[in-house]
Amino acid sequence: MLNTADRSLPSTAQQAIIPAKTTTQRMLNDIAPPPRPIAIAVYGFTDQTGQFKPSEVGQTLSRAVSQGGGSILVKALHDAGNRRWFTVVEREQLKNLLSERQIIREMRERYLGESAINADALPSLLFAGVLLEGGVIGYDSNTVTGGAGAAFLGLGARTEYRQDTVTVYLRAVSVRTGEVLASVSSSKTIASRAISASTFKFVAFKELLEAELGITSNEPDQLALQQAIEKAVFGLIMEGIDLKLWAFASPDAGAEQLDRYHRERDGGYSPQQVQAAIDGAARLPPLQVHRKASLDPIPPPPAVRSTL
Repeated sequence: MLNTADRSLPSTAQQAIIPAKTTTQRMLNDIAPPPRPIAIAVYGFTDQTGQFKPSEVGQTLSRAVSQGGGSILVKALHDAGNRRWFTVVEREQLKNLLSERQIIREMRERYLGESAINADALPSLLFAGVLLEGGVIGYDSNTVTGGAGAAFLGLGARTEYRQDTVTVYLRAVSVRTGEVLASVSSSKTIASRAISASTFKFVAFKELLEAELGITSNEPDQLALQQAIEKAVFGLIMEGIDLKLWAFASPDAGAEQLDRYHRERDGGYSPQQVQAAIDGAARLPPLQVHRKASLDPIPPPPAVRSTL
């Protein structure tokens, strides 16, 4: 039974859900695997725009872009090839990790009398050969705005549209030499739409009818940032293959995705065409192997009688 607090909740309240996979996330999952995972480190993926969220009621300290870009990037690296492309080592909160390891050393030294820590109990940290750097470098508001409306005899309707753009840059750096191995960028639009209708007219003598109705749809900024980062990770993998930094375990398995990336990068495909191709491939039924009907055995030739 519901308690008093539950009854006070609005009827539109929904339970927490696990969000559905985005198109770019499915694209990362479908990447053909490499011969072995690549150890990679992420120290952070910061907001370099410095922009604050616009507000109509006064100044606000909320940022226009999510500050959790590092966490989104780590998740995108895990999604690449279903965790078969990268081995991600923790570096964003390295201080916490080292502090916990120091506690383990002190506890084993105090209670077990170990002067040298057993390597089996506390092995050394895994190092990374590639370091990922970058961040959110642009958030452009109102890149596209528009609307339309009409009114007649006190009845009217209008629609408004606004579009923002978020841009991210991502680069891979060699830990051994410090060389920037590859650099990619990606952007994602954030659409906002509003539809409203109103009436203002006399329905009778000294009786005025006034009514308004409207709805607004805003694409989540965090979701747009997630898709931009996932697209950047996809592009970084493909650029690394072009530069011979890494490769597919089976070149034929990833040839189609690599060709599709080249066409999109060079203007052969639009992002809408790429997304439509991915969605269409996801709806295809699984391949089935049908065995051919067995052929009737060939009868042996008739015996030849010898007439000597």
